[in-house]
Amino acid sequence: MRTSMPQTLRARLRRVRLLLCDVDGVLTDGTVIVRGRGDEAKRFNLRDGQGLVLLRRCGIRVGWISSRPSAATARRARELKVDFLVQRKGPKVAAVEEILAHTGCSWTEVCYVGDDWVDLGPLRRAGVGVAVADAAPEVRATARVVTQAAGGQGAVREIADWILEAQGKKAALVAEFAA
Repeated sequence: MRTSMPQTLRARLRRVRLLLCDVDGVLTDGTVIVRGRGDEAKRFNLRDGQGLVLLRRCGIRVGWISSRPSAATARRARELKVDFLVQRKGPKVAAVEEILAHTGCSWTEVCYVGDDWVDLGPLRRAGVGVAVADAAPEVRATARVVTQAAGGQGAVREIADWILEAQGKKAALVAEFAA
């Protein structure tokens, strides 16, 4: 975690029990490749995936909320054993509130990551609202913190590391992998 991170943000990260992300532009660089057969491909960052696996291993639940349904997104979510996947048009706040009702978490326990206007509602309500470095200007202005990495380029792993460090879990994981 950056040493310049405010103590108030560290305190908020310690409370996170649920990481929720947009998909396109956060977990990917926003590029969709549509093939002639009508199927599509997306490029997901492996370090982001590892960060999500580490969070889940440490008891932090993970969910993805996308306004753009995609078989590629569903497949990657299954591979990573993402706890919640919501893919539908409509307000993302409603999707988050459904997940909160299911988990018993409150908005203050949510870290939400977004990149575009459709993410503004959850970003404003989350205990920790995060914008990726290349997010829309309005999103960066709304977020509590902005990553150094762009969407699809390790931004989610950066956030996972912040959470794990703030919660005192990162050092033990690093030591385990170094053994």
